[in-house]
Amino acid sequence: MADQTTAIQASGLSKAFGGRVVLRPLDLDVTEGETLALTGANGAGKTTLLRCLAAVLRPTSGQVRWFGQSAASSPTARRLIGMVGHESRLYPHLTVRENLVFSARMYDVAEPARRTDQLLGSIGMSAHAHRFPTRISHGMRRRLAIVRALVHDPPILLLDEPFSGLDEEACGWLLGLLREMRARGRTVCFTTHDRQKTADLADRVLHLAGGRAEETRAAEATGSQEAPLKVRAA
Repeated sequence: MADQTTAIQASGLSKAFGGRVVLRPLDLDVTEGETLALTGANGAGKTTLLRCLAAVLRPTSGQVRWFGQSAASSPTARRLIGMVGHESRLYPHLTVRENLVFSARMYDVAEPARRTDQLLGSIGMSAHAHRFPTRISHGMRRRLAIVRALVHDPPILLLDEPFSGLDEEACGWLLGLLREMRARGRTVCFTTHDRQKTADLADRVLHLAGGRAEETRAAEATGSQEAPLKVRAA
């Protein structure tokens, strides 16, 4: 619709590693406030596409824009997104609290210490603030990585297999968080193998296979008979 804002726009996006094509050229628009799930088998290109959309990985061809700005344009543009990789990549020599404070300062967040304490409280980790990442559980590290990506309250959130390794309680927390982001008009894109999580969260689904992408309605991803919506080949 004409009054909708495009949060993420990929044009002619492709990626090859050496002679191996992982992602064939595609065009993709994600509207502000949408939640998009990237699905497919291992090796289908989900993580590659997500990393290209996050400008963490340089595409072989094409470009990515966030709210009309080139994804590679400036540090200011980087503040538009929060990225959570499959690995937490927390700084092991910094405490839980120091990891968040450092990120908050990197993004020029006002009152970084206050913002950090607020986020730690929201994930029930205030008591672990002075522990090092190697001294907390995998699930805690995932929670910490997720709120670190939200420390500057970005309008776009990109997550790679965010539910992987989380226990039932942590999964419930993350579902609630992503629903809250959606209600606040944030744009979310996540990779997953979980059909139920796709049904619970996604407005649209992009299924990858053989480096190609086919867009479907979220209902179809869980077994309905609606016709697929094709992603434009560049």
